[in-house]
Amino acid sequence: MSALPFDPASIQALAFDVFGTVVDWHGGIVRQGRRLTRGRKLKVDWSAFANAWRSKYGPSMDRVRRGELPWTKIDDLHRMALEETLQEFGIGSFTEEEKVELNLAWHRLDPWPDAVRGLRRLKKRYIVATLSNGNVRLLVDMAKHAGLPWDCIFSAETFRRYKRDAEVYLGAVDMLGLKPSQVMMVAAHQDDLRAAHEVGMRTAFVRRPLEYGDPKKKDLTPDPVFDLVVDDFEHLAERLGA
Repeated sequence: MSALPFDPASIQALAFDVFGTVVDWHGGIVRQGRRLTRGRKLKVDWSAFANAWRSKYGPSMDRVRRGELPWTKIDDLHRMALEETLQEFGIGSFTEEEKVELNLAWHRLDPWPDAVRGLRRLKKRYIVATLSNGNVRLLVDMAKHAGLPWDCIFSAETFRRYKRDAEVYLGAVDMLGLKPSQVMMVAAHQDDLRAAHEVGMRTAFVRRPLEYGDPKKKDLTPDPVFDLVVDDFEHLAERLGA
């Protein structure tokens, strides 16, 4: 854990969480679900469905950590969680093709309005990279779909460990050839940032009040250990002098 005062000039790279921080997963899942059910008698609260599906994300990774599952990439964990969520919502009419299509919605999520512009601005001064639990192909597809200008893609798949395991953060830092204090973790999730802080990385909390569709579902009160608290990527660029 770094006790040094924060100096923006010391930062050489920015590592971004992706789901919720860079892209709007809730809105993307809702849109895909509505497309699948358009013109059908099936009535689904797709906002509730998206949040229920996402709620299984952390517990499914915990099963891998505990050894209940072997190493499993996020695409496959998403698919297992999808089957459970469809059952919970009483949806039994989707074909295998439709399930595959819905699961691939995670590959085609749209960026938040500020994300691409802000990343391009930050990229002029810093290395910009993903540091996501998403698997590599998912992150590549997403970048192509959303126009995300990454310099490099770091995935949990790269290290076969999931955030918030220290090995993921330190692995990315090592591959960049930098010290933890020279890399800033950028995320909309406080547990992610606390884990990065614990290994000595710098941290920027990005407020994303609509991540779950309803601002009441998101805690936007930042932990005081974070180095920066910003409203979007343009604000982050301003704070870092980019």
